[in-house]
Amino acid sequence: MEAESRKLLLLAPILLCCFVGISGAQSYIGVNYGEVADNLPSPDATVRLLKSTSISKVRLYGVDAGVIRALAGTGISLVVGVANGEIPAIAADPAAAAGWLAGNVLPFIPASTISVVAVGNEVLESGDAALAAALLPAMQNLRAAAVAAGDGAAAIRFSTVNTMAVLAQSDPPSTGAFHAEVAAQLQQILGFLSRTGAPFMINPYPYFAYQSDPRPDTLAFCLFQPNAGRLDAGSRIRYTNMFDAQVDAVKSALGRSGYGGVDIVVAETGWPTKGDPTEAGATVDNARAYVSNLVAHLRSGVGTPLMPGKPVDTYLFALYDEDLKPGPASERSFGLYHTDLSMAYDAGLTTTTSGAGATVQPKGGSGWCVASAGATDAQLQTDMDYACSQVGVDCGAIQPGGACFQPNTVRAHAAYAMNQLYQAAGGHPWNCDFRQSATLTSSNPSYGSCVFTGGQ
Repeated sequence: MEAESRKLLLLAPILLCCFVGISGAQSYIGVNYGEVADNLPSPDATVRLLKSTSISKVRLYGVDAGVIRALAGTGISLVVGVANGEIPAIAADPAAAAGWLAGNVLPFIPASTISVVAVGNEVLESGDAALAAALLPAMQNLRAAAVAAGDGAAAIRFSTVNTMAVLAQSDPPSTGAFHAEVAAQLQQILGFLSRTGAPFMINPYPYFAYQSDPRPDTLAFCLFQPNAGRLDAGSRIRYTNMFDAQVDAVKSALGRSGYGGVDIVVAETGWPTKGDPTEAGATVDNARAYVSNLVAHLRSGVGTPLMPGKPVDTYLFALYDEDLKPGPASERSFGLYHTDLSMAYDAGLTTTTSGAGATVQPKGGSGWCVASAGATDAQLQTDMDYACSQVGVDCGAIQPGGACFQPNTVRAHAAYAMNQLYQAAGGHPWNCDFRQSATLTSSNPSYGSCVFTGGQ
């Protein structure tokens, strides 16, 4: 993951979604397991950690036999990687491809589930023309070797991971298009992905979009927080989060290339908990807001505006901080967990079990979320409109004739709407921020027949 290559053109996003109950591992939530560190937990400890979460997929940047074996029988699937330096030899010789597969995949299946082999990382953006030219032949040779091996190997998909830098245009999303410099190679690669049922893998990072435009409204847009949204004049879609905008820009580019049916997998996305003084927004609070709201968005099942009704398979970056990574401080600070296995922040991924492995649903919000004393009616109106537009939020009670319509004031109606979103989003303290126009209370704001959900 190279910081410069992930910096993005500023984009635009959709209806925010809400947190629904966790029920064990979820097929669309994965995590990147980077190993540029000298203090990582043992594979067995890592697997115990993963099994305590709703993470169902792990992406390795290479092949780590210890980790792969530790994941055997867990139901957690794996993406393994071919190093960029291995690509030329595999491209030049089918026997080398068969040898790579025999040494790095076949010994582990079917005990471990390997779903995808990522051939290289950010190859098309590397500036190495010879390496980029070898990419498709390497993918083809590996695929042929897997089919020849049969059994579980034949079901493995072969793809490659790209950054948003492959796009020449991404704002607004409807104009998404690939760079002319890579378009010819990508066209052939997309044909291969389409024929073999493999996904197009991409690394969207709203964090880097914010670095390019560090305004408060951009931060809210990137963190899935209340914002006015950004209208795509071409599609007439109003986006309300950067993640959807970036993913839909890729969708548009695929469609423009004639391969709109190729699935998109988000191979990396995340937010650092700290950074250098020049790295705006690299904080624990922002990391928690981005990742927890993204997880809620995925769980809602709403999808993106151009891919509605289906969450995009997404690999969060990253499982642990990596203390040996070069570059700015942020590069070493993307971990969901510290290497002592403690949380860097609560992203809403943890599950607990009771009895014979039965999943226990996390409780809803503690207390209630209401309008803060200093919030203006203008702020509250914006927040109410935002909350009522979200999936899982029912504002019928504050409509005329509803149980909470009276008193008919912006403050009273906003309190009800914000609490509805707070409870639906999981009831974490950060779900009741609304740009500091809301606050948590332990006093039940319900009155008469108007009932505010919450209070656990």
